[in-house]
Amino acid sequence: MNTDDDRKRIHILLAEDDPDDRMLTRRALKKSRLANTIEAVEDGEELMDYLYRRGAYSDRDDTKRPGLILLDLNMPRMDGREALQRIKSDDDLRRIPVVVLTTSRAEQDIIESYDLGVNAYVTKPVTFEELVDAIQTIGEFWLEIVRLPPEERVASDE
Repeated sequence: MNTDDDRKRIHILLAEDDPDDRMLTRRALKKSRLANTIEAVEDGEELMDYLYRRGAYSDRDDTKRPGLILLDLNMPRMDGREALQRIKSDDDLRRIPVVVLTTSRAEQDIIESYDLGVNAYVTKPVTFEELVDAIQTIGEFWLEIVRLPPEERVASDE
């Protein structure tokens, strides 16, 4: 296994409306010692604004796209399914790996997510320790095993 110094550094974007889940996911990333930056948005509309550098994100200095998106399905304004569909149908965004991280165990949600192009579907574990284990496994897979396409600059408009 690679050491922390050998790991690829990618930017993780978490799309999650629940503040407790955002905090727990950040803590799990820190506890699993994944050497990455993580930012969070609260719904699908904000996710798309972030990816296209619109609205509150229009003057962001960091113009690189995230290397991994952790996406909740059930969010206000625009849910994760619609955001996933938009990301995977956009030539500039579709190569960004998207991992659905949700409480839903519904077979229809799993099928629909894969039909829309999700790279992985993970049901959120119940305990914090299980969440740490799941996040660590996701991190090891995406940071140490998988070879990702080079990061590109994000388009500034749809």
